[in-house]
Amino acid sequence: MARIVRFYEKGGPQVLRIEDVEVPPPGPDEVQVRVKAIGINRAESMFRSGPYVEDPVFPARLGYEAAGVVTVYGNAVKGFEAGDAVSLIPPMSITRYGTYGELGNFPSRLLVKHPATLSWIEAAAIWMQYITAYGALIDIARISASDNVLITAASSSVGLAAIQLANMVGATPIAVTRTGAKRSQLEQAGAAYVVASQEEDLPARVAQITRGRGASVAFDPVAGPGLETIARAMSRDGIIIEYGALSPDPTPLPLFPFLVKNLRLHGYQYKEVVREDRTLEKAKTFILRGLARGTLKPIIDRVFPLEEIVEVHRHLESNAQFGKIVVTV
Repeated sequence: MARIVRFYEKGGPQVLRIEDVEVPPPGPDEVQVRVKAIGINRAESMFRSGPYVEDPVFPARLGYEAAGVVTVYGNAVKGFEAGDAVSLIPPMSITRYGTYGELGNFPSRLLVKHPATLSWIEAAAIWMQYITAYGALIDIARISASDNVLITAASSSVGLAAIQLANMVGATPIAVTRTGAKRSQLEQAGAAYVVASQEEDLPARVAQITRGRGASVAFDPVAGPGLETIARAMSRDGIIIEYGALSPDPTPLPLFPFLVKNLRLHGYQYKEVVREDRTLEKAKTFILRGLARGTLKPIIDRVFPLEEIVEVHRHLESNAQFGKIVVTV
């Protein structure tokens, strides 16, 4: 038996319950992990409340990320032993695998022996943010030193990861945040420029920063009416990568900016990286190298105990965080 977070209906944070649940042994290709820390993601709030790209099967677990210790493993698993310290790359399905709890079975191909220099809290905060940013900026956009990269929702964990990745390859990260309240934090986190979208004219400010060229890449989890503003801030032949739907409003396509500038729009999920072994291995190598060098380092917002999981989701939905929220077990 283990304490596991589950919910029985869609709704607000209050639907989350901590229950004693019998955890089955791992399957042939799975590893059972005694969880030490859990990384929290906005997608989990959307999965809990809806709509989301998957529907929960009740009673539902949730959670994409964790770090912990290997306890047992299936008979087809190679490369892991009991006692190994591991962290989890988000699986393809949140419906089948959930990390919120003391114990979980996870696919062996998605477990990584992370650098020993990382704490449990840091190790639980790695993979969703860096895999997501890597797939968009490195694998799809192939950013380089010549690129100006527009990063919206920049104070989120994925936004901060994107800033670090842009700096890692010499590109110029332009962080977009709603107000100037987090400007100094974003600058300290590596943003070359910060634009407060509710206080400044985004296209005009980006044009000023880029000397009239515009941003060659935009990385956006919001969508909604703001897509038109982003499009007007882009350079000719630029690419806008949409990886979320945080806006509750419809997302009309701003046709004329797309036609005039020959823009590309790429809908994206981290699963594009996780799905293929070759792409996943390239991502792991890139990210582990950055972690070892210190050029990639997760920024932690707050740490909560598992017992406060309802408050965790309330804090997540407050939009007050800067970086990753982590739960310890």
